[in-house]
Amino acid sequence: MTQLRTQFAERLKTLRIEKQLTQEQLAKLTGLSTSFISSMERGINAPSFETLESLAKALDVPVKDLFDFDSYGPEIF
Repeated sequence: MTQLRTQFAERLKTLRIEKQLTQEQLAKLTGLSTSFISSMERGINAPSFETLESLAKALDVPVKDLFDFDSYGPEIF
């Protein structure tokens, strides 16, 4: 698993928990399956651009915030 995928997975899970959402609730808000949310949070699958937009909308954050890793581990760039 790449470092970017790992950081994204951790960030997605953190944002979801901060918004007090379960994986099931986030899945319903985004139109994605719970298993896909779970696989993204484990770093197994990566989101498409469309999925990034859906996640950002459901989490009420700009898309760029999904990639705000500054306080969540070492930078990769």
